[in-house]
Amino acid sequence: MKREARDTLKSVTLGFEDDCVTLPIDAILPLRALGKSAKSSRKYRQIVASIAQIGIVEPPVVVRNPDKSATWLLLDGHLRIEALKDAGEQEVECLVSTDDEAFTYNRQVSRLAPIQEHKMIRKAIERGVPEEKIALALDLNMSSIRRKVRLLDGICEEAVGILKDKPATGAVFDALRKMKTMRQIEAAELLVNANNYSVAYVNAILAGTPQAQLVESSKPKKVKGITPEAMARMEQELARLQEGIASIQDTYGEDHLHLTVIKGYVGKLLGNARVVRYLAQNHPEFLGEFQTITEITPAEAE
Repeated sequence: MKREARDTLKSVTLGFEDDCVTLPIDAILPLRALGKSAKSSRKYRQIVASIAQIGIVEPPVVVRNPDKSATWLLLDGHLRIEALKDAGEQEVECLVSTDDEAFTYNRQVSRLAPIQEHKMIRKAIERGVPEEKIALALDLNMSSIRRKVRLLDGICEEAVGILKDKPATGAVFDALRKMKTMRQIEAAELLVNANNYSVAYVNAILAGTPQAQLVESSKPKKVKGITPEAMARMEQELARLQEGIASIQDTYGEDHLHLTVIKGYVGKLLGNARVVRYLAQNHPEFLGEFQTITEITPAEAE
């Protein structure tokens, strides 16, 4: 067993060479041109500020030019290279890829979720990094940094766990903070199930939250643009929606298994020419429905 594991490890192709290389920036050729608005974007300003404060955090990714020249092709890090050029830098340390497929780097990027950003900033502060330096590195003002530090104040651990890698903005947590613990968990699950983290949706959940489930349960609930009668209807509709979601979750696994078995069985039936001929002659409406079942994809089944 150990020998098989070693053989498997040996067969894994490394994505990068073992060591970084320091290259002249002029020898790195970009694979795409930056848009006209790239240098005016917030992302570019953040990169410039970060480089000025702490240098390059993530090395650009390059691959050797197949024409055997002394140049390198840039797979990832176009904005970083441009920022270094603007800063007057001559060289940069790069990761050398063993694959020249730029799609891997430019299309499969995991964005930092707000909760992850919050934890990163908190950890930096705990390690003694001044808030002012963090603000400069991220190109944010001090009030924004402090809001990010307080992002999870009043939010229960269960809701944090549900939303830890989701694009839930500060406005989402502002709304959750007005709810009691159990309601925060329910609201977080509703956001995830709907894959909707917009301010409008979380405010609708807040409007549909019963008064007793709010932190300030004695204070009348007010949502801009929504009448008390509309809020009452929203509470009822949201309660029905939650019941529906709960019932679906309870039977989802069993229903999916049944559908898979039925699809396989119907597929075997339609593989019999005599059965297909009989259905076509006597029950063409059934034949069409059976064919539809056999064409269901996994994504449609979910």
